[in-house]
Amino acid sequence: PGIRAGTEYGLRVWGRWNPAQGQRHNPGKLLLDPYARGLAGEIVHGPEIYDYTWRHGTPGHPHEPSTLDSANHTVRGVVLDQEFTAFHSRPRTPWSETVLYEAHVKGLTMTLPGLPAELRGTYAGLAHPYTISHLKRLGITAIELLPVHANMPEPALTNLGKENYWGYNTLSFFAPERSYATASAQAAGAAAVLDEFKGMVQILHDAGIEVILDVVYNHTCEGGHGGPTLSLRGLDAPTYYVLADDGHMIDYTGCGNSLDFQHTPVVQLTLDSLRYWVSEVGVDGFRFDLAVTLGRRREHFSPHHALLVAMTTDPVLRDTKLISEPWDLGPSGWRTGQFPAPMADWNDRYRGTIRQFWLADANALSRGIAPAPPSDLGNRLSGSADLFGFGEIPGGRTPMASVNYVTAHDGFTMRDLTTYDMKHNLANGEDNRDGTNDNRSWNHGFEGDLTLQEPNAVILPLRRRSIRNLLGTLLVSTGTPMILGGDEIGRTQQGNNNAYCQDNEISWFDWDLDPWQEELFATACYLVQLRRENPALRPTRFASGRPLPGDTLPDLSWFDAEGHPKPAHTWHDPHQRVLQMLRSGNSDGRDALVILNGSLGPVDVTLAAGRGVDWELVWDSEWEKPNTEFEVHSPGDQVTLDSLSMRVYLTHHP
Repeated sequence: PGIRAGTEYGLRVWGRWNPAQGQRHNPGKLLLDPYARGLAGEIVHGPEIYDYTWRHGTPGHPHEPSTLDSANHTVRGVVLDQEFTAFHSRPRTPWSETVLYEAHVKGLTMTLPGLPAELRGTYAGLAHPYTISHLKRLGITAIELLPVHANMPEPALTNLGKENYWGYNTLSFFAPERSYATASAQAAGAAAVLDEFKGMVQILHDAGIEVILDVVYNHTCEGGHGGPTLSLRGLDAPTYYVLADDGHMIDYTGCGNSLDFQHTPVVQLTLDSLRYWVSEVGVDGFRFDLAVTLGRRREHFSPHHALLVAMTTDPVLRDTKLISEPWDLGPSGWRTGQFPAPMADWNDRYRGTIRQFWLADANALSRGIAPAPPSDLGNRLSGSADLFGFGEIPGGRTPMASVNYVTAHDGFTMRDLTTYDMKHNLANGEDNRDGTNDNRSWNHGFEGDLTLQEPNAVILPLRRRSIRNLLGTLLVSTGTPMILGGDEIGRTQQGNNNAYCQDNEISWFDWDLDPWQEELFATACYLVQLRRENPALRPTRFASGRPLPGDTLPDLSWFDAEGHPKPAHTWHDPHQRVLQMLRSGNSDGRDALVILNGSLGPVDVTLAAGRGVDWELVWDSEWEKPNTEFEVHSPGDQVTLDSLSMRVYLTHHP
């Protein structure tokens, strides 16, 4: 009684103190309600937010309970009105038409020209007409936002004066991150922050753009055994976290702890959070960070886990877009293709194969080293049926379950893939030890960016063509494409492949575009449009190599450079680097012929016969920008593809 909207509150728990069994109840710690919809206050890092007494002035291993009170050093929950939000119609874009765009609220909008200063880096800025205009021109259908759940930086980053820019360190599964709201909304309080977020979602919906949230339910910001006590640890650590027999956290995530999805309260918390963001906030789906942890029973993952079954059958969630990052760091943690329908999975095998063919192999060839055989390439171009067409979950999944990507937030941007052989992460403060070394990139002979005046500038057109090869391959591959925000304009992170703590120009978009970047954007827009307008470039079923009912042309055929059917053994020949992929458009669409030349020299190619009708060249990666006049060739004509290039032909309709 008497508690109304705007009331700030926290929880205190009295109970046993036995760290060896994971029991760490300390009433001196004000705890955040896991279900709080809004937050107030700030976390001030120091001994007050730890439930044990620091020794020698630094955090370490719990021994004696702390006698310090954390109330003035931590956040509080805020009571919000439970008002129903009347949402505009959702776009409900079919998977077959979906093009995902991964972006950060702040990075996308921080320097966007024309955006009012007070909207830069905010939810409102993301909903601004200038931002939406860029997204609509590109033609994407869904924006996949890096984490927007309230989060806190790791203490180690705080001590270095850095932020967790990406936000994969969740504090609350219900409250939006306040720092992405406008200053006026932050000053007005938690309700205004939530209203700004809801308004962003509705405006994006009005523009036909779905909103997918990258969500982190696999761990929390409370860290490992010696981490701070802010919420779940102080409430009931043995229930919420996976603990070893000695009470220490078991870490399947690389972030110090793992939530324990064997326990009903953890499953319930996750489902309640997901339903809230759909029903009350209006989002259209989720990308689950380190999703294997969500399906674990300790060491064992199951696609039939109660949480996964509940998510995929729940009446609120089952019609949303559910995307897994299908791995974690625990035992048998790689599970691409093994999540239940209707979930989709990030396809890391696609990423590796496409980078290998266009960049790592070309790099090897340029050094006189034999490249890897393109044995996986056909599978990746045609929907990865070897991963998604069968397995533990029989039936129900289509090629659209494969989220194809070449770049994502972690790793090089597409431009940096063509500019750097090695990571350059010194700015992160870890002596360049962080970030993967498996980049499969190629600097084309010189490490780093170049100006037009430098002697090595001759390689710049080759780098640009490589970017177009990667982008073009992504958008003609069967599956659901995901573009990393900024790749369409040649964004660089200066060689940093792990920019998680770079809340600055390294991560923010630079909208001051050179002419080549404007041309690249025009190319990206054109390729997305080409995919949208031609179903043969986005098949919705796995190919059988036979004609579909009512058709005479096989749904998928492979040919060599001479126009002959491609022998099976040539997929395992590292020197067979030219192929033609012919897809039927069925009786009501144009057939598509995609030709890849992965060799270092020009190659003469005899066009596959197809139905015996003419082919129209609609795109060549040699083009710096889209052409408006297209060449027409007869079946069996010989054409010359430049080195390391690709072409897309469609059947010609005069």
